[in-house]
Amino acid sequence: MDFELIREIAIPAETKIVLLVMDGLGGLPDPQTGRTEMETARIPNLDRLAQEGICGMVYHVGVGITPGSGPGHLALFSYDPLRYRIGRGALEAVGIDFDLGPRDVAARGNFCTVDDGGLVVDRRAGRIDTDTCARLCAELRTIDLPGAELFVEPVREHRFLLALRGDGLSDALSETDPQQVGVPPLGVAARAPAAKATAALVSAFVAAARERLRGHHPANMVLLRGFARWPDLPSFPEVYGLRAAAIAYYPMYRGLAKLVGMTALPAGPSLSDSLAALREHWEQFDFFFVHYKATDSAGEDGDFQRKVAKVEEVDAIIPELLSLKPDVLMVTGDHSTPSAYRAHSWHPVPFVLRSRWCQADMAGAFNERDCQKGSLGLFAATEIMPLAMAHADRFTKYGA
Repeated sequence: MDFELIREIAIPAETKIVLLVMDGLGGLPDPQTGRTEMETARIPNLDRLAQEGICGMVYHVGVGITPGSGPGHLALFSYDPLRYRIGRGALEAVGIDFDLGPRDVAARGNFCTVDDGGLVVDRRAGRIDTDTCARLCAELRTIDLPGAELFVEPVREHRFLLALRGDGLSDALSETDPQQVGVPPLGVAARAPAAKATAALVSAFVAAARERLRGHHPANMVLLRGFARWPDLPSFPEVYGLRAAAIAYYPMYRGLAKLVGMTALPAGPSLSDSLAALREHWEQFDFFFVHYKATDSAGEDGDFQRKVAKVEEVDAIIPELLSLKPDVLMVTGDHSTPSAYRAHSWHPVPFVLRSRWCQADMAGAFNERDCQKGSLGLFAATEIMPLAMAHADRFTKYGA
């Protein structure tokens, strides 16, 4: 997306835009019924949005490319994820208000479970509670790493932040998370000659963490991914001329929103908490990014029925969301997480936009099959924000 063009044609308006992101939304058919989670769910309100709005299927990085959560959301905000790359570590750091500085390298950590042979049997250590995570982080924080200052901070459940502070550190490091079970954690490797010293520091931390956690269960090892420094990104509010806010409970998504210049509003874990924050701050902002995590967690756990239930939970709050009278309401996901696949996948994700200027298309319901019939077809997620701006009367004509 040409941000200079956006700046040129963006104009002020008294309109409100809401982007509701159901994390990991898309799915695959259940072998017994032939219906996906969305097709199985009873979602009359979302279906009505599809009937009144315009629909399509979005891809976030490229056809056939499986997006991580960071690239997926960047694309939804119209940042080309192939050009603007943010490591997960920076997202986690900013999401928990860690003071990430220019001498820092950060990584997202998972407490995990390994068996007696050192093979990963659970990448999330049974999703331990956050209090347990905090106690384990305090233990790992005492590890001595000559040559760098060490920070180990709890994030949520099994997730933690690892940060190293020192001179000459590099984020050109490979990840230790193999992204599968039944194999050992990977070793840390330098991806550039300048990263060799940093790789040695991280390897020393992992070895020390293994010893410290040996007697714990289920969290008896760590996995690291997304080594990153602070990124340099254009400001979303400046590019679009919007007062932009994020309502997200999980730190990573709050971090991403803050990195692009949005205000991260306080938010609790439930949909009712998100709605309360939306109502409280409705007059202060023009654009709201509202994040919902539970659909993705259910998909990663392979729990088809739980994902169905979580989609239905979102459907139940749509009338209250519409009562605020947003000028543009968009609902989509940052990637697919089919329950059958138990992981992020490359499949495109349903998208709907509703505004007063919509010319309803052939999509009769909000699901994978029906959204394929929509007028938007298969399109890039980076085109969502310009589409929203147009429907919100926030673009002037281009050219004479």
